[in-house]
Amino acid sequence: MKEPAVANSTCLIGLERIGRLEILHALFEPLFVPPKVREEFGSTLDWLTVQAPANIELVNILRSIVDDGEAEAIALAKEKGWLLILDDRKARTWAKRLSVRVIGTAGVLLRAKRYGLIPKVKPILEALRATGFRLSKTLEEEVLRLAQESDANAK
Repeated sequence: MKEPAVANSTCLIGLERIGRLEILHALFEPLFVPPKVREEFGSTLDWLTVQAPANIELVNILRSIVDDGEAEAIALAKEKGWLLILDDRKARTWAKRLSVRVIGTAGVLLRAKRYGLIPKVKPILEALRATGFRLSKTLEEEVLRLAQESDANAK
């Protein structure tokens, strides 16, 4: 069930704000973050490994397009060949162009439900939104449909 992954800060910060970081720990091992993401996240966890990407040239190129944490996370995931937990649309586009597999926070929640780690996705999405986490209405509806929690599934 567990898969190695690299995380950007958005998912970490969002799940920490609602007290649900255990979801990441239950799904991903090892879970790496680059130094800039660790700085943005601001917390140290014994199951979170900090590692700088080796390809500084790639990081510098990506920094001209996306923010520093995203640039380091994309480069580190590319180097390791691991899944990248990343929400920003522009950064996801660039990661995919580099053949990096990407999952967002909503995808993490769907995976957690599929593995029985959480009973429902909707309350967690609502809690995230209440803390300022942004998710488009279209994406939220699709996630709830996939989780079989949408109004359309009830009919």
